[in-house]
Formats: sequence, C-alpha cells, structure tokens
Amino acid sequence: MNDWKLCYDGFDPAQEGLREALCTLGNGYFATRGAAEEAEAGEFHYPGTYLAGGYNRLTTDLAGRSIENEDLVNLPNWLPLTFRPEGGDWLNLLATEILSYRQELDMQHGLLRRMMRVKDREGRITAISATRLVHMQEHHLAAIEWEIRPENWSGKATIRSALDGRVVNSGVERYRQLASRHFAVLTAEQVGEESIALLAETSQSHLRIAQVARTRAFAGHQPVRLERQLVEEQDFIAQDLVVASSADQPLRVEKVVAMYSSRDRAISDPLGAACICIAGAGDFAELLDSHKRAWSQLWWHGDLVLEARHRTQMILRLHIFHLLQTVSPHTGDLDVGVPARGLHGEAYRGHIFWDELFIFPFLNLRLPQITRALLLYRYRRLPEARRLAREAGFRGAMYPWQSGSTGREETQVVHLNPKSGRWLPDNSQLQRHVSAAIAYNVWRYYDATRDEEFLNFHGAEMLCEIARFWASIARWNPKRERYDICGVMGPDEFHDSYPDAEQAGLDNNAYTNVMASWVLQRALTALDRIEPVRRGQLCETLSLDDAELEAWDEISRKLFVPFHDGIPSQFEGYEHLEEFDWEGYRGKYGDIHRLDRILEAEGDSVNRYKASKQADVLMLFYLFSIEELQEQLERLGYSIDDDTVSRTIDYYRQRTSDGSTLSRVVHSWVLAHSDRSRSWTLLREALESDVADTQGGTTAEGIHLGAMAGTVDLVQRGQTGLEIREAFFRLDPHLPEDMRGLSLRLRYRGHWLELEFGCDTLTVTAPNGWSGPESIMIGSDTFPFGAGAKLDLQCRGGSWSSVA
Repeated sequence: MNDWKLCYDGFDPAQEGLREALCTLGNGYFATRGAAEEAEAGEFHYPGTYLAGGYNRLTTDLAGRSIENEDLVNLPNWLPLTFRPEGGDWLNLLATEILSYRQELDMQHGLLRRMMRVKDREGRITAISATRLVHMQEHHLAAIEWEIRPENWSGKATIRSALDGRVVNSGVERYRQLASRHFAVLTAEQVGEESIALLAETSQSHLRIAQVARTRAFAGHQPVRLERQLVEEQDFIAQDLVVASSADQPLRVEKVVAMYSSRDRAISDPLGAACICIAGAGDFAELLDSHKRAWSQLWWHGDLVLEARHRTQMILRLHIFHLLQTVSPHTGDLDVGVPARGLHGEAYRGHIFWDELFIFPFLNLRLPQITRALLLYRYRRLPEARRLAREAGFRGAMYPWQSGSTGREETQVVHLNPKSGRWLPDNSQLQRHVSAAIAYNVWRYYDATRDEEFLNFHGAEMLCEIARFWASIARWNPKRERYDICGVMGPDEFHDSYPDAEQAGLDNNAYTNVMASWVLQRALTALDRIEPVRRGQLCETLSLDDAELEAWDEISRKLFVPFHDGIPSQFEGYEHLEEFDWEGYRGKYGDIHRLDRILEAEGDSVNRYKASKQADVLMLFYLFSIEELQEQLERLGYSIDDDTVSRTIDYYRQRTSDGSTLSRVVHSWVLAHSDRSRSWTLLREALESDVADTQGGTTAEGIHLGAMAGTVDLVQRGQTGLEIREAFFRLDPHLPEDMRGLSLRLRYRGHWLELEFGCDTLTVTAPNGWSGPESIMIGSDTFPFGAGAKLDLQCRGGSWSSVA
C-alpha cells in the first residue's frame, strides 16, 4: 500500500457519493467534490463546488411556518468534460461496459486520477486517463487533463467541455423539502476562440461568481486541428471540439478554469478578473509543476510520520490533506471560518460550529497564521455576538451554536428525524459552551505563539466579552451559596431538557460550568498580560471597572459543579435518569449511534435515560491535563484524585453511543496514558469514521473535519503527552505498542522543533533557535534546553535520561 494514496479499484455506483466526498480537491479558497467529469447530479453522483464563505439565504414555507436557512452554496459546475465517437453516445459509466477502472487520490501532490477502459455498444474500446487539480498556489485556478486513446477504432470524436449553471443544493436528502435554487445565471458566453464564461449571482447575498474555462486538444505536445462548435442551453454553455482520432494514437485534452467572486480583493469585477487570469494561465504541465511545489511546502509543515500499519499512516495523511484543503495559507486573505463538514458537501449547511476546538491544535503548532485568520473571523463577528447576548437578556458576547456569513444564530428551529419522518423542535442553540470553546481557542493560540499583538488588540477583548457573558448568565443560589448556570445544553446533544419538561434546557452542566470558571480566570489573566496602556483603553472601551473584575474572580471560584456517587454529574439531576438497555437495543437495531432518532420514532425520548451521544464530562479531560483540571476544580472548591478520574472515565464511556465522530477521539485521548491498547483501538476506529463511512451514509454529505483533525492531534499531542501552558513545555510520551515510532515537526513560539519518538527513546531538536523555556520536561524529569540544542533520551524504568 502507498501511504500517500487513497485508491479504489472497480466502479461501484453505490459508493460514488462516499468516494466523491473523500476525493474532494481544494485549496482553502474553493473545493470541488471528486465527481467524475462526465457525471451529472442524480441518484449516484453529486458534483459540488463550494467557495469558502460563499453563503446565501432562502426561505421555505413548511408545516405552517416560514423557515429561513443560510447555506453554503453549490456553485456552477466547472467539471463537465466528456467525449463520444462519431455516431456513438456520450461517455456514461452507468450505461457502458467497463473493462477496467481505478481511481486514485494522490495526497502528496494534491491530484485526483482515474484510469479506465470502456467498450461502447458498437464494440469500440477506449482507454481514458484523467488527472485533476485545484491549484494550491494560484488559488483561482483548477485544471483537468484527459488522455483519450482509441484502441480498436479510428474516426471523428467529439469532446465536450462545459460550464453548468443548472445547479441546486440537493446533496443532503433530508433538506430536499426546502428551497434549493440559490443563484441565477447572468451571463453565459464564449470568450475568444478557446474559452467560455459563466457569471452567476446568488439571490439574497448577491455574491457574484465568475468561471472561465479554456479547452485545448493536443497530439503529444502539438495542438491538433479541430472544429469548435458552441453549445448554448438555459444556464449552460459548452464547446464541442470535433477532432480526428486514430487507433492507438492518444489525444490529450486540457481544460483550465479560472474562478473569481465579487468578494475577492484587488479586482474590478469577477468576470473580468477571471478572463485576465485564464489568459495568463500556463498549460497543464506548468500548472502541475507549481501545484506540486506548493503541496511539497505544505507537507513540510504538516506531515506526521509513524512506524505503524500502512493504512493508519495513509488515513492520517488523508485527514491532514482534507484539513489543508479546507483551510490553507490562502485563508489569511479571507473572512471565513471552518465549516464542520469542510468544503466537501452540504451537511450542516456549511455552518461553523465548535469543531475548530479540535482543528486549531494542529494548526497552532504547524501553521499558526491560519489559526490567527480563523480567530479573526470570530473577532469580526463580536458585535453580532453582543447582540445575541442582549436579545437573550445577558451581557457581553454570546456566540451562536451555528455560524455562517454574519455570525448570527444559524441553527435551524426544526429538524427532520428521518426515522419517523417528523419535524421536531431543534434546541441546539442552547449549547452556550461554544463561547467557552472560542475563548479556549484564543488562549491556546496565544500559549503556542505568544502573539502579543493579537492578544492586545483582538484576543483580550474577545476573552473579556465572553467572560462578561458567563458572569451575566450565572445566578446566585443562596441555598447552596454558589452560582448556577441554568437552561443550557452541554456537548451531549441527546439531552436538551429534563424528562417531560415543557421548557428546554438543563441546569449546571458540569462541562459548561467548569469551562465558564476557566474563561473568567483567563480573561483576568489576559488583562494582566497586555500592555498597561492597552489595558486602560480596553477597560475604558468596554466600561470594565474593578467591581466587575472582582465579580468575575468570585464567580470563577463559586460556580456549582454537580457530583453523584463521587464523580462529576453531566448535569444537575442526571443521577435520577433511568439506566438504558444498551444490549437490548443493539440486538434490536444493530446501529444505535443515533439513539435519539430511534427512541423518538418509538414515541420515547432519550432525555429519560443515562445515555449520551458523545463525550460531555469527559471533554474536560480532553481539553485539560489532569493537573490543570485538578487546579481548576480546586479553584472551585472541589477535588478529584486519580481514582475519581478513572471511575469518571469508565462511567461515561459505558453510557455513550458515540453518535458523534468526535466521541471516539475524546475517549481515545482520555485513555492514552491509562489504557494504551484501548486508546489505540479507539483511535483506529476514529480514523475509519469517514474513510469507511461507519455512520452509514453521512460522509457522502461532507467529511467530519473536526474528527479528522482530532485524530491527527491525538497522535501529535495525545500520544506524545505534549502540554503547553505559560512557561511550561512538557512531553510525556506513551506510544501504543503498535506504534513503533513517530516523527513530526512542530512550530512553537516562532521556532521549529523536530521530534522523533521510539518505543523508549526520544530525540528533541531545535535546529533554528528556541524562544521557549530554558528547560523542558520529559515525563517527570527536567532537562536544560536552548537554541540549537539536541536531546537524545532513553526511558528506563519510567525515568528519562540522556543517552551517553
């Protein structure tokens, strides 16, 4: 197996949706699903192209109410490229005899290839090789190269190259009852002899998208004589290239496409910019060369090499690959967030959730400039977060559970249960913990980079306004002499209310309350950290006085955290819920990941049971080391020892359905030190979530980017025990037996570290300087470290020492 390639042998229509999502190509500016060039949207295929931040709103009248949704728009399809022999049919793998077929996603070079041999109804055999790229350096460009080789026939052939504006958002079946036509085609025309152009505009956001396609044909490196015919239909334009072909004489076709939007900088209009771009674009070979160079540089930053099963290495690279296609160095010029399902499909409508909590750790330590750009997406939407807080009766900034273009709450008010066919209220917006996740991301970025400028002029303001929100949502409970946070949801989406309650929301979710305490503390730290002049300006701007800051400190020490049987409760009253019949339901249904849908279809509610969709309390053990969590709980007046930690992990793991792909990532993390074998098993299960579509059809609607990034971070930090905070840098490696070695490169506060882990060895090198602490911890041992230093260590009896 090639560790750099995801390969499929044979054409399987039922698997096309999955393959199309996993074979998506992108560059952070736009991405296109891996649908075949000759394929049209239908039962098996779904071509989709998505622009980062390319949203539009539509309203649907449904069940007696008007429902408005904002979607990441499926843009005009630039892929169409097909051919037919004279008198024959257009290429269609669903209606022709396939003699051989292979598809390869080359992650090292950012390429999608297909190699096939087909026989038509007249017995004509043709070999076709297709190569596609979405350019990683010139982010407005994409290109396709086809080589067509007739094996047993000669004669005229027609090649059709098109831009198709007959596109709707229909990639998610449960959304198909809703309005889906997001744009109108304004212009479809020929541009010069070789090119066609299409200009479209979205209906509400008035985003203009221009695509210009240039198509050429060659025999070897020489242009062939051909006849061009323009094909114009409603919202569709194509060029037919009629050429003479001979048996065993390959014909090479190049299609180069430029795409611009009205949001781009330094342009007058997108169509004019696309025309200029295509006129200056090189041929396919030139584009391929510069594209490969850009990917080589990205992999220098991002690769992670392990001595383990080849499939594990391949999937880890697949996950890094898709992360770097969704957000890339080009993200720095954009005002975008990270869609939870990437730019790979329409699930979750392309919205931004809290998944960046799992994504940023990889970027912080590899490409921190991308994290900074993505945090600025949140900063620019701080005014909207303030408005949301005011409307809910709170102060400060309350970020939405689902965000899109403006930062308003995009969570739908109803959702469809496909098992019952019923539309149900959606209370997900009560997941106020998204604000804590954003604050956490701000501080961890600062910890990894010491970006003082960001903290001074963006981060501290976000932390203070989020802290102000938590202080305002907390309510003093005189009976217990502590503060409560009521009417919220935790990360576990199975529980949105108490059994039979008329009002949604839960009280004192342990994860939420501990995080709120941590945020309040971090905001105070940030104010102490920034420049005195800036602190004064910020306090003046936000009307922060000493009394309010003292209140933050008090609340951070007196928030209530519920416990039962000596372990933290998921929320207050959790212990009164019924135990769930896990074995009985597994026997009845098999797959019970989405237990909430199963029970609702039965007329029951998961709110009645101690059954979670995903890690909730255990998220605390994911975000904080045991020492950090113990310190935070001690600040709140609680204590947990190692036995409590172990019992808490066991308790909640047994009561979780893993209905979220993120859940196994968290569970593997919390077991990384205590149960390496089980941790490794869970990691491998998490790695398979998308590539094997373990949730049964969800990956075709878009990859789970948070889970993908989380698996990489699980190796990067979880298995290495990497911990960064303040002037504290620590490694505590606990590699599983199946992982015999690990090599990676990390960027810490402006300098690169090179790390090589063996079963009981470790080499740490700072080749180009070091701005971190003068010593680093390995396990419980401390070693001096500085610029140009190299540590060669070996573990003996649980203690690390230098190799003589």
